[in-house]
Amino acid sequence: MARVVKKAPSVCTDLPLGNTDICTKLHLLRQLLRSCFGPTGRLKQIHNNIGGYVVTTSTSSVLLPAISSSQPFVNMLKTSILNHVSRFSDCGLFAAILCLTLIDQANRAALKRNVAIKVNKHLLGLCTSYLQREDCGCKVKLDFSSSQNMITLARSIISSKPACVLTEPETLHISKLTVQAFLLTIPCDMPGIVSLGKTVTVSVEGYSVLDSAVFPGLLLNITDTFCISKADHLHSTPLIVVVFSVSLAGDLSELGDGIIQVHQGADTDSQILNQLLEVGKQVVKDEVKLFVCQKVIHPVLQQYLKSNGIIVVERLGVTLMEPLIQLTGAQPVASLHTTIPAKAYGKVRDLSIRQFGSQTMLHLHSPGESVVCTMVLCHRNETMLSELKVVCQKTEHVLRLTLREPSALLGGGCTETHLAAYVRHESKNEVAQTASVLGCSQMEYLLGMEGFCRSLESVATALEHNGGNSLIDLTHAHHWTLPADVVKDQMADNFGLCGCGLVGSSPSKKWTYLNTQYTELSPALLPRDNVMQPCVLDSFAAKLNALQVAVETANLALDVTYIIQDVN
Repeated sequence: MARVVKKAPSVCTDLPLGNTDICTKLHLLRQLLRSCFGPTGRLKQIHNNIGGYVVTTSTSSVLLPAISSSQPFVNMLKTSILNHVSRFSDCGLFAAILCLTLIDQANRAALKRNVAIKVNKHLLGLCTSYLQREDCGCKVKLDFSSSQNMITLARSIISSKPACVLTEPETLHISKLTVQAFLLTIPCDMPGIVSLGKTVTVSVEGYSVLDSAVFPGLLLNITDTFCISKADHLHSTPLIVVVFSVSLAGDLSELGDGIIQVHQGADTDSQILNQLLEVGKQVVKDEVKLFVCQKVIHPVLQQYLKSNGIIVVERLGVTLMEPLIQLTGAQPVASLHTTIPAKAYGKVRDLSIRQFGSQTMLHLHSPGESVVCTMVLCHRNETMLSELKVVCQKTEHVLRLTLREPSALLGGGCTETHLAAYVRHESKNEVAQTASVLGCSQMEYLLGMEGFCRSLESVATALEHNGGNSLIDLTHAHHWTLPADVVKDQMADNFGLCGCGLVGSSPSKKWTYLNTQYTELSPALLPRDNVMQPCVLDSFAAKLNALQVAVETANLALDVTYIIQDVN
């Protein structure tokens, strides 16, 4: 009998942000995430102390779940950020760094928690209303008649993930492929309700990234190419396809739940096999050319089908069922005890074989307009390939978000510095009125506003990891980086373009270091005939939501008074 242990009382932590241990953990988490941010961010290798895989990444969707903490307060912040990432796929590090910095700034300013929350909420509203304006100075409209901005957006996301270990040509190649795959999943002439297609990703290890490619249609792994070489008329007319979602292995467990009554002396194996062969006879009679099963197919049924010139694919898996059904128009058959209805059959235009390293793939071409495509990703080793696959899937999701909101925000820290300058300018014009509405003193409001702006600027400074300095120009309020060995007198000679690449330096332009006091300014808008094109873009939808999540999560953290933890 197990030893009975008296239940321990729950642990109650009063005012968690005043707790040294919690503040230390938040500081360490912020430093860790800042060090991963941007194209030159440092990679992290994570391994737990009881074994398992070593994770090498700087991507928030991989990094945050791999970091474990026994502190509920830290886990609450992690959960909030991961919820954003699961919905928008991008700007997870931005949201986490901004959230943790807002908490830190509120603590440093020794503001009353309720005042900090009110000020943060007010300034968030100021930022979101500005970002949604047509004349917003850090917003770019995406033109779908040209793929240039979409490639720039894709390239900005992919280049910010250094664990992919890509050269410049490789980054551009993958960016173009991702945009191509995204465009292939958008139907052109589909009446009624439009639904987007699907991109299936196939990983091939040991080959150059430049060997990666996108193919319209679906590529399926196969092991037996002999049956394809024997099959006739695979390139003439649309070929009939049947798809089974039920196992055809002949196991009794696949017949469903409940009690099975078997007569004495009955040979159940023979009866089930006969039923499987009846299915085979029907598909041969109906001139099916491709037989696909999500699970396992009995060897005798396989042999029967192949001997009749039918291509057999088994163990498809649940992941590929949806794109296969979307491409062929087939309805999955879930029983082997009824006649297959005619409407369950689908079609493909033709079939072909493609070879990628040791993998042999069966290429299915859609009978009509294809909204399903396959992206074959190649890389030199498993770690890089795994990260690249995650990044490409996230990038495609971000591109899909542009269909709902065809806009992007300037990258390279320029949106953050521009927003900070805008908030300072707008806030200082209405200090007395806003402080009265929020129910705080003017000094408290100015302290809260300064902490909010410094938090935004802190995200921009987190992009620099090589000892350089971050600056802001006093005209457009864009972000600039100055190498560590350059003195202030040589500034003008060492600036080329701002972080987003939209503003160039000039002898008349003035800069000042970020996170220092500078003269309040109203950021000037760029002329509409500006010939410069941004070279770094961020997803509008993802960043706007990340901004909201960061501020709301920080406010939630500031509002927590007690943590009650059951330690049994």
